Amino acid sequence: MPLVMVGLGNPGKEYEKTRHNAGRMALELLAKQDKLEDFVFNKKANALAADGVVGGEKTTLVLPETFMNASGKAVAAFVKTPKAAKGMLVVHDDLDLPVGTIKMVFARGSGGHKGVESIMRAIKTKDFARIRVGVAPAGKKNQAKKLKDEEKVIKHVIGAFKSAEEPALKKSLKKAVEAARIFAESGIEAAMMFANTK
Repeated sequence: MPLVMVGLGNPGKEYEKTRHNAGRMALELLAKQDKLEDFVFNKKANALAADGVVGGEKTTLVLPETFMNASGKAVAAFVKTPKAAKGMLVVHDDLDLPVGTIKMVFARGSGGHKGVESIMRAIKTKDFARIRVGVAPAGKKNQAKKLKDEEKVIKHVIGAFKSAEEPALKKSLKKAVEAARIFAESGIEAAMMFANTK
């Protein structure tokens, strides 16, 4: 069964460079680097999909064309059972990590991320791997700066990365792509060791 890698984000030009699309950016970079087929619109799933080989394994990359909060609908078309979910990797933005950092987790709660919640509901399990790409402003001691109210959070995640953040973002996207390759090639433990080591 091919591995499924999902890059979360919102569809449409206006969201392309926004923080909420960090997961999508990572998979677009992976597709480019590994010369996967072009993304083709899959009407049934309402997602863009590209097939190819990542880390020596047959892999389908999926970019939901639903809005973030309905990502699960697209994912359910590719991942039909909780067992199949174990071969899935979801890459998404994370407000608990500062820009430039990534963290890989398995079978963890959604952390309030609406796209991840939507996937868990749709495929009825949380047993899948995720790469969290930091999008929070850096606060004290390079910790993620907490944004207090809902309005600020929304404004932040659908805002574009600042030019000062771009070098750090590029570094974290590259690392996320490498972690995804290791996940395909050597499994979750090896990928987590790589992703979660500074």
